[in-house]
Amino acid sequence: MVAIVDSGSTKSDWVILDEFKQVFLKTETIGFNPNFINKELIVPEIEKNTSLTSVKNSIKKIYFYGSGCGIQKNCDTIVEELGKVFGDAEVTVREDLLAAAYAAYQGRPAIVCIMGTGSNSCYFDGTDLKIKLPSLGFMMGDEGSGSAIGKQLVRRFFMQKLPEDLSREFQEIYNLTIDDALKNMYHTTRPNAYLANFNKFVIDRKDHPYLRTMVLEEMKNFFDYQVLPYEESKDAEINFIGSIAYYYEDILRSAAAELNLNVGHVVQKPIESLVNYHVKYIL
Repeated sequence: MVAIVDSGSTKSDWVILDEFKQVFLKTETIGFNPNFINKELIVPEIEKNTSLTSVKNSIKKIYFYGSGCGIQKNCDTIVEELGKVFGDAEVTVREDLLAAAYAAYQGRPAIVCIMGTGSNSCYFDGTDLKIKLPSLGFMMGDEGSGSAIGKQLVRRFFMQKLPEDLSREFQEIYNLTIDDALKNMYHTTRPNAYLANFNKFVIDRKDHPYLRTMVLEEMKNFFDYQVLPYEESKDAEINFIGSIAYYYEDILRSAAAELNLNVGHVVQKPIESLVNYHVKYIL
């Protein structure tokens, strides 16, 4: 059996293929971004999933694509921890941008962007992946992401910038104190996922003029910092992977139109396209 895993900071999608390259199992775990999660939690989290443990000895190859896996040290961490569960498997770990490029590939070169809990971008010509810009994480980067929009919302709430109606609704729903917010942002293992969770509030009210403008500005920031530096951006199709791009697609396309950029495909969950790419080109 072969496992193909697409892991973000919040959630990991797993697909297990049988010997005939057919889908045998689909399941989920939490995200395993080595920049945030304590590596000692990885094995226990996998072992909570009885679907995975029931086939662990049958899996001979794992293709793991993950947030935070753009540096070798983090790749080595994932290889080591997965090996503790899937002892008979050969584990290959690559960055999530490569998975996005594979999933978004339509037979022609394109700029491929991730916009989920975090954000990132690359240029993929079908063979080679060009990453021109570093991933700075949610503290300094991740423009347009769930964590960036959540951060804007929470910041504006505490700094009394939200309109009265939004501020009242936010307080009624979350009853958030500054102590609770700071604790979750600075003293937990997944602060970016914590901030991204506030997107539900925004998504449910994204037609509110204030929130629409806030999200539009954040999308423009994304294009400014993570797309326009690519010389191909003016001509190439720009494809998106991730839940934030999916839920704010209309606003994302509006921001792109203002900058004369061409947004192509927007895919919420890349795992199915990623599996298809492996079946066609890799396995």
